[in-house]
Amino acid sequence: MHQAKLFDSFFMGGFECSTHRRRDGQRLDLIHSSGHDRWAGADYAQLATAGINTVRDGLRWYLIERQSGRYDWSSFLPMLRAANEQRTQVIWDLSHYGCPEGLDIWRPEFVDRFARFAGAVATLVREESDQIPFYSLVNEMSFWSWAGGDVGYFEPNAHGRGLELKHQLVRASIAAIESVRAVEPRARFVQTDPIIHVLPDSPSHQDTAAAEGYRMSQFEAWDLLTGERWPGLGGKPEYLDIVGVNYYPHNQWILSGSRIFRGDSRYRPLAGMLAETWRRYQRPMVITETGSEGHDRASWMRYICEQVTLAMARGVPIEGICWYPILDYPGWDDDRHCPAGLLGYADGEGRRPLDESLSLELQAQQRQFALLDSKPAMEALLFDNQSQ
Repeated sequence: MHQAKLFDSFFMGGFECSTHRRRDGQRLDLIHSSGHDRWAGADYAQLATAGINTVRDGLRWYLIERQSGRYDWSSFLPMLRAANEQRTQVIWDLSHYGCPEGLDIWRPEFVDRFARFAGAVATLVREESDQIPFYSLVNEMSFWSWAGGDVGYFEPNAHGRGLELKHQLVRASIAAIESVRAVEPRARFVQTDPIIHVLPDSPSHQDTAAAEGYRMSQFEAWDLLTGERWPGLGGKPEYLDIVGVNYYPHNQWILSGSRIFRGDSRYRPLAGMLAETWRRYQRPMVITETGSEGHDRASWMRYICEQVTLAMARGVPIEGICWYPILDYPGWDDDRHCPAGLLGYADGEGRRPLDESLSLELQAQQRQFALLDSKPAMEALLFDNQSQ
């Protein structure tokens, strides 16, 4: 039942590709600082040996379009060609936060310029490969709106303008979808956002309503894309193609901000969150980001796979699980070594150490999900689930 109808491998790897400016003005470029720009081919090959043939990766718009309408593909073409050479299927992020210098995200020019850029990318990808392309156009519109529009964590460093930013990002996504489809009608789109759970500080009506309002905001960007909310933005059901849910250990909290940890009786099982999202949109779903650090990596992978298996037994069509990031990387705020990947930092020849515990868990889960390809196995799982 879980067969990868859309993707070449059920288990995927995500390359951290953020390019935003922090509030202090420093530009991040995680593709560069993780060494992936230099070693893309080796990275794809090493993942293939681990049974990962589908990845999320990104273009660095700020490098490609330094001047409006003039594209320098030198930072992207080697990655694209390496993926083709290694037969790695890529979901390409076009804007993983961050814009070219001098582009005002609040102005109509942002929407128009992003749409033209998306069309140019689609044209290039079509010229280089005959495979059906997958794109994640604007990564995590809800998170970007909060981080960049509400709390000034990174660009555009605004406060109290989150909904306005979300509307602008949705406009850009819609325009880009149209631009890509004009070039490549076969293109598929993975729209990613975090799924969250928020509980009130107290049982008061005010706190309960506030917590539920916050929780329901997780669906807002997808609702805007479909036209369910604010249809004047131009949303239509066909703009929501594949729902990409991002889920980490910190995605559940009390309204006050204190985290709810796994094992707490108030912690909501992921399977239920996946089922809620599926019922709401009835679209193919992918876990587009999940991961943890250090010694928690293997146990987190096990938990995610258990919950995905349970959701699938209940009829939720999960098409894949993407470990993110798949490489260790320097932290956004302090450049600390974040030991979050299946693979570590590269040596001078592009070789990366393998995290043994996560690798062993991944192999075990790959075997388990391969068994679930059989109809009798899934029927037995469904029976066990219903009998509990």
